[in-house]
Amino acid sequence: MKVTISVIKADIGSIGGHIKPSARVLDTVREFIAEYGKDLLKDYYISYTGDDIAILMTHALGCESEKIHKLAWDAFKAGTQTAKDQGLYGAGQDLLKDSFSGNVKGMGPAVAELEIEERPNEAFLFFAADKTEPGAYNLPLYLAFTDPMHCAGLLLSSSLGKGFKYTIMDVENTKGDRVIELNTPEDMYKIAALLRDNGRFVVESIHSRATRDQAASVSTTRLHNIAGKYVGKDDPVMLVRVQKDFPATGEVLSPFAIGHYVAGFMRGSHTGPLMPVKLNSPISFFDGPPIVSCAAFCVHNGKLTEAADAFDHPFWDFVRKRVSKKALEIRRQGFSGPAMLSYSELEYGGIVEIMNELDKKFVVRGEKKAKKTRK
Repeated sequence: MKVTISVIKADIGSIGGHIKPSARVLDTVREFIAEYGKDLLKDYYISYTGDDIAILMTHALGCESEKIHKLAWDAFKAGTQTAKDQGLYGAGQDLLKDSFSGNVKGMGPAVAELEIEERPNEAFLFFAADKTEPGAYNLPLYLAFTDPMHCAGLLLSSSLGKGFKYTIMDVENTKGDRVIELNTPEDMYKIAALLRDNGRFVVESIHSRATRDQAASVSTTRLHNIAGKYVGKDDPVMLVRVQKDFPATGEVLSPFAIGHYVAGFMRGSHTGPLMPVKLNSPISFFDGPPIVSCAAFCVHNGKLTEAADAFDHPFWDFVRKRVSKKALEIRRQGFSGPAMLSYSELEYGGIVEIMNELDKKFVVRGEKKAKKTRK
């Protein structure tokens, strides 16, 4: 059976700053989807990660369906009104356009979709991140699909051993979707060369070379490219199919134990370790740290099982302690060096005004004296 899995996520208002959406806003979104999605959807699941609400949906309308995208957009608009009625911070923050235009891509919300032929046992993972950048999944996806130190299946499964096709997008290109397709294992070093730059080159999708089936889908939106100014970090979502011809669940989760450093944290302007958190976790320390949640599902005839919280296990409690130590260590460095993002990543913030003012006051030592001598 062919089914489409769509997840669309947005920050539409939060309690006490960037902490979490209110129960009333969540209820508004949930009730809207239940009412207006009953003739469109096979199933749905509503959750939040930090201050972002995600709508996970299954349906038969294919990727980029105008009806599905409009349903999510209208649900977020309804939730935004509730957020405004409650006086929540950042109400409608990620809804960057005034009216729906057929597809939420390029309008603010993060989108990831898979159109698949259901396997008899169709298992997948839904990841949602907050206070981070679109390339936050680059390293985990590289390790989970190319590195046998994390993915034993590359050695133990003939199907996985044939490798995968990566589609990588240059998200700094605003004139269109500039993409490249590279294959593993032969292009591993080239893929690594691109994925080291999380802010520019982002994995959009991964396909099995053995079956040609899609294994992963990642949102690739950069909000400042849409708004022309800083309006919040990009907080990507990701769908990953697991087991059989794809890496096992544990192989996909394994790289997240690193707590690798990503851009985000306070004001989206700092470097911090990505912390795996339980479902429906809020934001806290220094508006962070950057967090990622993971809900595991099986889907059959378009119907979802209940969500299994992949990071709700004693092992991940230990990881969270280690990530907390990493966050504290880099925060001790304050604004200095790699603790704060490079100027190119801060170009939409208030620091631009400071730098522009200071730039006019710089002088080249000896330049005036040289000019007088020439006269």
